[in-house]
Amino acid sequence: MSRYAALREHDDTSNADHIIVLHDLTWEDYERLLEIRGDRSAPRISYLEGEVEIMSPSKDHEQIKSYIGHLLETWCIDRGIEVRPFGSWTLTREENERAAEADECYTFGTEPRESPQLAIEVEWTRGGIDKLEIYRRLGVDEVWYWRKGAIEIYVLTEGMFTRTERSQLLPDLDVALLASVLDRETLTQAVRDFRKALERIAGRS
Repeated sequence: MSRYAALREHDDTSNADHIIVLHDLTWEDYERLLEIRGDRSAPRISYLEGEVEIMSPSKDHEQIKSYIGHLLETWCIDRGIEVRPFGSWTLTREENERAAEADECYTFGTEPRESPQLAIEVEWTRGGIDKLEIYRRLGVDEVWYWRKGAIEIYVLTEGMFTRTERSQLLPDLDVALLASVLDRETLTQAVRDFRKALERIAGRS
């Protein structure tokens, strides 16, 4: 089986990412968990109205999120688009009892922002709490979800997330094409093949 097929058909019901969901925790309990973890980027901790998800990402999870991030950054740099990466920036809003740490997150342009415009999530293991609901309350403009080889795009419109075919933040980016090179053995190969595919498309237009 090719790696591309393996990504599309892998068993996302196993606990490869080691997800634990705790119930009936207060905001103070969540803050204590952050203190115990310290400055490390893992495990990633999310909070939604008394529920806490603690997730330790697997090697495959981390590779995919890194590939997506680097390919996105490559595309922006090649086109002169100002982009700022913030990794797993801890986003919190105590009054709404919401907190999340995306796999990757970004702002675009040079204007300082209090929250990311784009959050990227890899769902290598299904389960956990509703991250879209968290991002909705946090006011994140757009969320990309990688699931079984494909990237789903959700855009915040009138306070609700709507699934769309193209990014609203980066409408010229072919996200499906980006997802198609995530099976490469190295990031170097993925970036090279992504650029070649974009050049072929530009040559036909």
